[in-house]
Amino acid sequence: MWPLFTLNRPVVWLGLLGVAALPWANAVGMRLASLLLLALGVWDALRAVRQEHDRRALGEQVMLNSEDGIMICDARHRILTVNPAFTQITGYALEEVRGQDPSMLSAGRHDKAFYDRYWETLTTLGKWEGEIWNQRKQGDQYPEWLRIQAYRSQNGKISHFVGLFTDISRHKAREQDMQRIGFEDPLTGLPNRRRLHDLLSSRLRHLRAGEGLDMALIDIDGFKAINDAMGVEAGDRLLSRFGQRLARQVAGGVVGRLGGDEFMVIRTTNFDDHDTWVAGLSEHLTAPFELDGQSLRLGLTVGSCRAPDDGRDSNVLLQRLESALYSAKRHGRNHHKRFQPALDEPGDRQLELVNDLRAALAHGDQLELHYQTQHSLKDGSLVGMEALMRWRHPRLGMVSPGDFIPLAERHGLMTPLGAWVIEQAASQLARWQQAGLPRVTVWVNISALQLIQGDLESRISACLARYKVPTRLLGLELTESVLLDERAGDVYPRMTSLRDKGHQIAIDDFGTGYSSLSYLKRLPVDKLKLDRAFVRALPDDQADAAIVGAVLAMAKGLSLTVVAEGVETPAQRDYLRKLGCPEVQGFLFSRPVTSGEVEAKLRQEATGVYSGDGAAVASA
Repeated sequence: MWPLFTLNRPVVWLGLLGVAALPWANAVGMRLASLLLLALGVWDALRAVRQEHDRRALGEQVMLNSEDGIMICDARHRILTVNPAFTQITGYALEEVRGQDPSMLSAGRHDKAFYDRYWETLTTLGKWEGEIWNQRKQGDQYPEWLRIQAYRSQNGKISHFVGLFTDISRHKAREQDMQRIGFEDPLTGLPNRRRLHDLLSSRLRHLRAGEGLDMALIDIDGFKAINDAMGVEAGDRLLSRFGQRLARQVAGGVVGRLGGDEFMVIRTTNFDDHDTWVAGLSEHLTAPFELDGQSLRLGLTVGSCRAPDDGRDSNVLLQRLESALYSAKRHGRNHHKRFQPALDEPGDRQLELVNDLRAALAHGDQLELHYQTQHSLKDGSLVGMEALMRWRHPRLGMVSPGDFIPLAERHGLMTPLGAWVIEQAASQLARWQQAGLPRVTVWVNISALQLIQGDLESRISACLARYKVPTRLLGLELTESVLLDERAGDVYPRMTSLRDKGHQIAIDDFGTGYSSLSYLKRLPVDKLKLDRAFVRALPDDQADAAIVGAVLAMAKGLSLTVVAEGVETPAQRDYLRKLGCPEVQGFLFSRPVTSGEVEAKLRQEATGVYSGDGAAVASA
C-alpha cells in the first residue's frame, strides 16, 4: 500500500492507472505502456518516500541543533516531544515532561488575566509571541521569549502546537546593567548626576507644609594631590569610603556623586537648622581617613541652599547650589557658602545676563575679539598678541569680562565661548594671511571646561584646517588653576599632543596659583606669563623684585620665554629689561584694540616704519 502522502503526486496516479489498465491490455504495446506507467509511478512514490524521510531527518537535525528550546504539544496541549535545548534551558528531560501540560514550567508570576489574553490570541490568530517567566527544574526562575504556533489538520481543527523559546535572562541582566550605568556612579554605587536630578524633583513634588529641603554640594580640596601622591587606585578607594561615610551621616536622605570629587546631599527636614546641619556634615567628613597606613584629613569646600526658600524648581536649585559652591571656592579652600540672593543680584540681573549671553552666542553679532599686543624689550617689535573677548550689549553697552566670564563659568557656557574665540581667531588669522601681513602668533585662553570635554584637540585641528592657518600661529594659554583642576584629569599627555601638533603653550598668571617646580619641569610649555600682581609695584617693592628675578632665572634655566603682563610705566619696563625679561605686554605698549587697529600696526611692521608706543619706549 502506497503511503497516503504520495497520492497527491500526478506521476503516482499515472502508475495507478497503469496497474488498472494492465488486465485489459491485450496487445503487447499496451502491456508495455501499462508496465512503463506502473514503473514510473513506483519510482516517483519511492522518491517521495525518500524526500519525506530526508525532510523529517532535517527537521530532527534542526530540533537537535537549535539553540532555541522547542516543544511540540498535541491539541490538548500535552507535551509530545522536546529538543535538547529545551532540556538544557529548563533542566527537564523528555521522559519527565512527556504527556505533561506546559503550565508545569510556570513561575507563577503571571495572573489569570495574562493567560486569558494568551489563549484568546492563540485561538483567534493561531499564534502568540511575548515575554513569559518560567521556572527551571532546579527552582530558579528565568525570563524567556516564547513564540508559539497552532497547526491545523486538513479538516481545519488544531492538531498540534509548536513552541520555540529563548532564555533571555542574560539580556535582561544586561538591560539592568545598562539602567544601573545610566543612573548609578560606577565607582561608589551612589546615584549619579542624572539620577540626583530625578530624586531632587521627586522630593520637591512631595514636600509637605512646614517641610524644607536642605541641599549641599561638597568638593574635596586638593584631591589631585592625593591622586598624585598615593596613586589613582588609592584615590578611588578614598572616594568610595568618603561616599559611604557621607551616606551613613545622612541616613534617610539622598547622597550622590556628580563626578570627580564632587558629592551632593539632599535631606527633607522639619527643622530650620541648615547651617548647623552643614557644619555637622563638614565636621564628620573631615575626621581622618585611614588609607594604606596613612591618616588623611580632608579639606572640604561646600556650597548649600534650601528649598523652598531658594526656589522650588530643580534646575534653579541646582544652578544656585553650584553658584554657592563657586562663590565658596573664590573665598579659598575649606570654606562653606550658603546661597544668598546677592549671588544672583536683585531682579535676577545675572540670570538675565546669562540669557542675553546665550542669545549673543547664538547670533554672534554682539561678541568681539580685541587684541593686546606683546613686544620684545630688545627692539620693541611686535612678537605676538593675546585675543580677548569683548561683549557689546545692545542695551548695557560694553559688558566687562569680569562680569560675564564668571557667569559663563558657573552656567556652563565656557566651552561654547572658548570655541567661539578659537573660531574667530582662526578666521582673523586667515584674513591677515590672505592680505600678506606679517605672521604673528595669536594667543587664546583655554578653560578647564574645554579640557574636560575631551575633544579640544580635534576641534582646534578642524578649525585651523578649515581656514588653512598654520598650527604655530595659534598659541594656547592655560592658567595654573586649570592645570591643577581635578575635573580635567591628567592634562600632560594632552598638552604634549597639542604641542606636537605645532601649538605653542603658555602658562598664564604664573605665580598666583600653586606654582611647583616639579610639575613645571614636566610640563610641555614654551612661555610663562608673569602675573601683573608682581609687576605692579616694580621696581620699588623688594619682595616683588626678588620674585620676578627668581622667575626669570628659573625660566632661563628651563629654556622658557617670559612675558611680563601689566607693564604700564617706563620704570617697570626699564627694570624688567635690566633683569633680562625678553617680552612684555601692557598699557604702556598697547591697550586691547580692535582687529582693524591691529591690522594697521601689522602693516606698519611690514613696511618697517612702525612707530607705535612699543617701539618708542623700547628705544627710550
